[in-house]
Amino acid sequence: GFQELESHHLVPGDMLILKEGKTLLPCDAILISGQCTVNESMLTGESIPVTKTHLPQADNFKPWRVHCAEDYKKHILFCGTEVIQTKPDDRGVVKAVVLRTGFNTAKGDLVRSILYPKPMNFKLYRDALRFLMCLIAFAAIGMIYTVCVFALNGEEAGEVVKKALDVITIAVPPALPAALTTGIIYTQRRLKKKGIFCISPQRINMCGQLNLICFDKTGTLTEDGLDLWGLLPSERNCFQDIHSFHVDHSLPWGPVFRAMVACHSLIVWEGKIQGDPLDVKMFEATNWVIDDSSGHQIEGQGSTYATVVRPGPKASSASVEGVVILRQFPFSSALQRMSVIAQEIGGEQQVFTKGAPEMVAMLCRAETVPSNFESKLLLYTAQGFRVIGLACKSLQAGKQSTDLTREEVESDLTFLGLLIMENRLKRETKPVLEELSAARIRSVMVTGDNIQTAVTVAKNAGMISPMNRVILVEANKMPGSSSASITWKPLEENKTENYRSLEDDGQTERRIKLALGSGQYHFAMSGKSYQIVVQHFRHLLPKVRSGLFNWSRLAIRYFVGMCGDGANDCGALKVAHAGISLSEQEASVASPFTSQTPSIACVPELIREGRAALVTSFCMFKYMALYSIIQYLGVLLLYWQLNSFGNYQFLFQDLAITTVIGVTMSFTGAYPKLVPYRPPSQLVSPPLLLSVVLNIVFSLSMQIFGFLVVQEQPWYSKTNIHSACLPVNNHMENSSSVSSLGLHGMRDEALEQTDNGYKSYENTTVWLLSTINCLIVALVFSKGKPFRQPIYTNYIFILVLIGQLGICLFFVFADIDGLYSKMDLVCTPTMWRISIVIMLGVTLAVSFLVEEAVIENRPLWLLLKKTFRYHSKSNYKRLQRVLEQDSAWPPVNETFFSDSVTISVEGNMGGHSNPTFDSNEDAL
Repeated sequence: GFQELESHHLVPGDMLILKEGKTLLPCDAILISGQCTVNESMLTGESIPVTKTHLPQADNFKPWRVHCAEDYKKHILFCGTEVIQTKPDDRGVVKAVVLRTGFNTAKGDLVRSILYPKPMNFKLYRDALRFLMCLIAFAAIGMIYTVCVFALNGEEAGEVVKKALDVITIAVPPALPAALTTGIIYTQRRLKKKGIFCISPQRINMCGQLNLICFDKTGTLTEDGLDLWGLLPSERNCFQDIHSFHVDHSLPWGPVFRAMVACHSLIVWEGKIQGDPLDVKMFEATNWVIDDSSGHQIEGQGSTYATVVRPGPKASSASVEGVVILRQFPFSSALQRMSVIAQEIGGEQQVFTKGAPEMVAMLCRAETVPSNFESKLLLYTAQGFRVIGLACKSLQAGKQSTDLTREEVESDLTFLGLLIMENRLKRETKPVLEELSAARIRSVMVTGDNIQTAVTVAKNAGMISPMNRVILVEANKMPGSSSASITWKPLEENKTENYRSLEDDGQTERRIKLALGSGQYHFAMSGKSYQIVVQHFRHLLPKVRSGLFNWSRLAIRYFVGMCGDGANDCGALKVAHAGISLSEQEASVASPFTSQTPSIACVPELIREGRAALVTSFCMFKYMALYSIIQYLGVLLLYWQLNSFGNYQFLFQDLAITTVIGVTMSFTGAYPKLVPYRPPSQLVSPPLLLSVVLNIVFSLSMQIFGFLVVQEQPWYSKTNIHSACLPVNNHMENSSSVSSLGLHGMRDEALEQTDNGYKSYENTTVWLLSTINCLIVALVFSKGKPFRQPIYTNYIFILVLIGQLGICLFFVFADIDGLYSKMDLVCTPTMWRISIVIMLGVTLAVSFLVEEAVIENRPLWLLLKKTFRYHSKSNYKRLQRVLEQDSAWPPVNETFFSDSVTISVEGNMGGHSNPTFDSNEDAL
């Protein structure tokens, strides 16, 4: 018997009974009797209710998964989805068996992927670790030096160890990870203001590297809904005149009309017709309505719950009372079709099928398919229309519709005609794709549509320049053998040229020359062909990939972004380096980025912000490296005299300068224009290293210069230090005011006790130089264009720098005893203070000039690359160079065969039949 249970007690194998009304499913279950309508938007992102049918009663003993092949999902109720409607069959209840629970369910998998996202293997973080290792090596050298200096001067062992360990804390910046994170947090905030949400912040830097974006077609590049454009009926294997829906809305009653009325899986939910948008549009065109009072007596069938459709108030006078849909075979992407068994009230049972035209035509009797079927199909797909084939057949009376298998139902059909629907491009599609192509970012279209339709949409969107050829790559398995063939056919333009007049802006389209993609050709291929290429033509794979625009597999060292509506492309959104979902549905949580506005305009926005974030990370790095090394050099110089910085001196540099700069430096926004090159992807790039090394050299020279020159000054004394700020003249030492000097001596001794003896002219000079040097470095490194806005737009940072510089100059020129004794500073003559400022000015000028003229000079680095014959390591760039020199590529109107299939991990082929490819194998 059945009992009510808490859902967490369910285990696989339990049987559930689904009652009337809405229920949220607590587990994955398989339907074994009855039928359900389920809202699966939580998993798929599709807001369309899905019809689930029960598992067919199989006589054979094969496992159900094998028996149902790819269609098994049509029988599974997934955890987390909502059952909207249940329809019992003649046995009276809807039953399901628990299949999986908890984290093993599809929902559990989704939750797991959010809780534990795949670790991002981004070069920046690897380089950061290497970089820290270098600093640790630096610190080790410093430690050895410290031990030597202090030990030779006879310091106690305890003191030596303390001083040596101090060096490590100075050389390795503890604030580095925090500083890197702040940049990303600010970018995340800016993205949020623009309606782009991010659940995986470390991927923001990835967006700065993207150079290939895949777009889902339907709902992303094109409008979501389809509009009915026309109907091409077929009678006695000839196409009749086209019926245009723009001109005439009413359709005559006939087999085609019957198919449009019955062949769908729509339901009425909350007073509205719900289902696949294509089905909704088709059904609405008939002006019929769905009668949602369930349960209809049908002679000889007993009582079943079936959907009934009747003519609506606006329907053209039909002599029919209504049509009952007895049984559905839901749409399957593997089979590319759906079928229903329907019966006119008081009439005979009929089968109606609709689906991909090529597929439907194959199931029809050959004599019913018009001879010009293919050319007509091409005519409409080439104009970018979505074409659906319709077919029907009558069933013999007395046969129970429930006993028939899908294969029996979908055979020997009569071809009825083609339904033509148009899918318009979204307004923002073209400008966005043009912006990406101007920034040298490749766009690829991924779609489940007919290839010809896809090519046309790509041309209209400006993805393919009108000057470029499109080559269709078709791979087929040879029936009855293990070999396969691959054919390269140019997609014919001339067939469609005559119909150009249908496009208003055909001429302007042709004028826009967008040099996009590799060379002057593009490949278009289907997923099925791609799988065969992977299995049988492994050696051609890289070459094929380099030219794909219409079906790309994310590979060959591209940084790939995927933009989709979060519906059936969840997998791709998760696999890509940066997945951007345009849907508000819950399924979009699988992708790192979700845009609130369903427009692809968020893609360039994200790339801009990603580039800015990446450059900000590099700037922070350079700054943090230099701040540590400047402090480290200053301390090592003072260690030479067994001196160091005082506590407040360290505090001031660490807190007042570095921490504040670390927090505000990253406020700079992204530059509004996308430039046609990317920021460097790694820290260890020559310009960056050169910049760091040169600035270390400038800083070191300045500090050593100050350290040595101060000792040469006439007023300099190693022991007699004026900590009180009296009017000092250069002949202070010879002053006759013995009493005042004696006083100083006493006061100095008192201070020596409290100050741990940090006071010295060298300490004051080196500390002031190193502190202001940190500010110089921060200014020089915060470059703006081409990836970020100019530095003066970051008001907070500029104000902070001016404030800090003001305080530092106050330290240089102020004569306040209390302040100086706290900060362990000593008084120096005014001329020396001015010399300090001049040294800093020179350093700023040199540093700034070098950064602008050498480090940021892109043409110079490109020239060096050419001179040293440096080629990009990225596989696709190498490949492009090989293909440019290969006159035999791309092959056109050729077919290759694979002789024997030997696939190893590297993808070596057994026998090549085409010698031109062998010669290039090693080049690849």
